[in-house]
Amino acid sequence: MPSSRRHFIRTASAAGILYRLSGPKPVLQAAGPNDQIGLGFIGVGIRGSYHLTTFQKTPGVRAIIAADCYDGHLAWAKEATGGAIETTRVYQEVLERKDVDAVVISTPDHWHARMVLDALAAGKHVYIEKPMTYSIPEGKQIIEAVKKSGRLLMVGSQGKTSTLTAKAREVIKSGILGKLNMARLSDNRNTAEGAWVYPVPADASEKTIDWPRWLGPAPKHEFDAKRVFRWRCWWEYSGGVATDLWVHNFTTFHEMMDVKAPLSVAAQGGIYRWDDGRTVPDLLTAVYEYPNFLLEITANLGNSRRTTGTVVMGSEATLSMERQGVLVTFEPPASPVGFYGLNGWPKALREQYLESVGYGGGKRPSPGPAKAPQEFKVERGLEHHEYFVKSLREGSPSMETAEEGHAAAGAAHLGNLAYRKRRRMRWDIESNKVSEG
Repeated sequence: MPSSRRHFIRTASAAGILYRLSGPKPVLQAAGPNDQIGLGFIGVGIRGSYHLTTFQKTPGVRAIIAADCYDGHLAWAKEATGGAIETTRVYQEVLERKDVDAVVISTPDHWHARMVLDALAAGKHVYIEKPMTYSIPEGKQIIEAVKKSGRLLMVGSQGKTSTLTAKAREVIKSGILGKLNMARLSDNRNTAEGAWVYPVPADASEKTIDWPRWLGPAPKHEFDAKRVFRWRCWWEYSGGVATDLWVHNFTTFHEMMDVKAPLSVAAQGGIYRWDDGRTVPDLLTAVYEYPNFLLEITANLGNSRRTTGTVVMGSEATLSMERQGVLVTFEPPASPVGFYGLNGWPKALREQYLESVGYGGGKRPSPGPAKAPQEFKVERGLEHHEYFVKSLREGSPSMETAEEGHAAAGAAHLGNLAYRKRRRMRWDIESNKVSEG
């Protein structure tokens, strides 16, 4: 067994024991307004590099150490910080640092839960990229760990805290849409980049990549650099379009609609465009059941037409999310009396009916003019990561909690289960029980 593999197993097991033995910890101690917040970064690839760049621009935040299994990512981190940041292949070394107050985790999905639990056990606050989990059972584990730790956890799904989402929630709660009945969400792409066919560095090899450490809890597999840089294409490390795209939709949708989680789902999909060795579908569509309405959701990596975006339908109007605001279009006015059903009636009966409802003389009632659409503009607010720093300084609650991350990721996992099992799947989020039928 390679020494790096032995080290991984040893340190991961030790961290697991630490988590199991740790009891309730003191409540969150916020950093003061003038205190410097030390950040550690676990994963500095595509998303992690973005976080390192944006967090270090936030006043009072210092990037201290970064961990990654690919040496090229670590070299980039050095370049991005002018050599100020320390680097390592071993994420546990980030958690051991006393000057690290919080960690930002941006790794493949199959590592999320283990790293979050280890970070909380080490007393660190956590910013975890979406999806929070790789499977439904992991959600409850993280929720309980957050409660015991007294630390702040925030999930990184930016739509949750946008002013656009807040405005949509306000409009929906106003009742202007009438009785809600259905919603449609979609993400359409048709490029290699959109389908995660990212470039592989020329120096990618087992010398520059710690392959056993990168695999971690995933099944053993011979070295494949494509899996390191295109990991969303395989079930072993990801939930595909559901956990990459749908999770954003679910997080935003749950906030807008003020709902917790779906009750059931049926799904269909497959590989229609990118038959390149991936195992996850490039087209997935599903119908979710919520207590009072249905949600139709699709992710298509084979066509870029923007068909629906985000649409919420009610008996009186339809809400759609636009770039700069929320648009409400009203249902056309309908006649209070039905005439189509009178076809085939004898004349005397038709006239008798119309007289009885106040429309004698054969005149059709006018439904009145159509109501003009209403547009609700919004101004830009804080960035998602800025809310994390704000909560650390003020001791205020997380703006995207473990419970919310579990609901969004769990909904995506449920859709994948329905697709893979070819069954309608039910989910009771309170008990976390999943069943067929």
